[in-house]
Amino acid sequence: MTSLSGAISRSSGSSALSLYHLLDPEVLANPYPLFQRLRTEDPVHWDVFLHTWVVTRYVDVLEVLHKFSANRTHTPAKLSAMGLGDMSPLAQLMVKMMLFMDPPEHSRLRGLASSAFSPARVAVLRTHIREIVKRLLDEVQDKGEMDVIHDLGDPLPAIVTTEMLGVPTSDRHQLKAWSTDFAEMLGNFQHNPEHAPRMLRAVQEMTSYFHDQVRLQKDHPGEGLVHSLMAAEVDGDRLTEEEVVATCIVTMVGGLETTTNLIGNGVLTLLRNPVEMERLRNDFSLIPSAVEEMLRYESPSQHTGRIASDDVEMGGKLIRRGQAVMAVMAAANRDPERFPDPDRFDISRSDNRHLAFGWAAHFCFGAALARVEGQEVFEAIMRRLQDLELTPGRLTWRNNLGLRGMTALPIKFRASQAIA
Repeated sequence: MTSLSGAISRSSGSSALSLYHLLDPEVLANPYPLFQRLRTEDPVHWDVFLHTWVVTRYVDVLEVLHKFSANRTHTPAKLSAMGLGDMSPLAQLMVKMMLFMDPPEHSRLRGLASSAFSPARVAVLRTHIREIVKRLLDEVQDKGEMDVIHDLGDPLPAIVTTEMLGVPTSDRHQLKAWSTDFAEMLGNFQHNPEHAPRMLRAVQEMTSYFHDQVRLQKDHPGEGLVHSLMAAEVDGDRLTEEEVVATCIVTMVGGLETTTNLIGNGVLTLLRNPVEMERLRNDFSLIPSAVEEMLRYESPSQHTGRIASDDVEMGGKLIRRGQAVMAVMAAANRDPERFPDPDRFDISRSDNRHLAFGWAAHFCFGAALARVEGQEVFEAIMRRLQDLELTPGRLTWRNNLGLRGMTALPIKFRASQAIA
């Protein structure tokens, strides 16, 4: 595909504002000029290429997340009627996921699953997460260089997530591979027919894997989310095996993909803002607010889809009942009407109610865990690694338009002499 970056800045009309431009690697590397044009020129934009409304202002994105329907996946029967019966395994999984449900079905599943990620339970895990981070940095510290994604961003959430699920940590590489394939389907709204067989294979394999884990834990109960979901009961209501499997998969993907992106995007942002990095190094009390600013500034999850439940007017446009709407959280998180000087990275930014974890009923129930992992990673890096610099070379962003992150982030550093 030819470069579209210059075209976006020069051209006008609906084609220039299409999110289809994110297919261009240069635009994907820096989507924020496109988001700014959308916010200022047509904040409620009908994307003729994607056949969806694209919403980019903070107040509008908030309304979409709060009031619009998340029930946007086709049933297996509907796919068959459309001549897409081969996609039925994917639909069978997605219709059981809380990600694509509205209340009361969503409330039921979330209530049974979210206890594993309560702030109190995550707080207990903090010391263990700190130990994992220490072990991972021990392996690279004397080398003076590492790939932030391969050596830290991928393994940390993979180890934590497999332990929380209660499956063998030795399976984490396979789970990560499946998660990456499934996340591409979630994050990419473009038609990618050549990737469909791989995604379907990933769905079938990880569905089979978690069914096996359920059967294994029926005979040999263990600790972790798999068994907790199997045993969960509220007023006599219990999850079916299919619901347990679907919840484990969406938990796995959420736990792996967004935290990896938070770590990679955060390190890159610090490298690009050395003054803020030095502030952080000199004042660890800023770690929590720095992580929130990283989430706002380079949101790991960039957008999400919804369906209009009724006719609604927004931004002077009429969105019809049943039409698709893309809420771009990454654009909302840089809305100057909500965040002063939004393109400035400020680790002490106050009133930072970003939308990186969504909002309302579908607020990410793994947010507390992701925050703790991020806080422990960045404090450890600031304590242990000095003179951080990016290894020369071209950065390659993941081929995932909705889940923003890099495939690799090689850096050099000098190990600190005193490790607290």
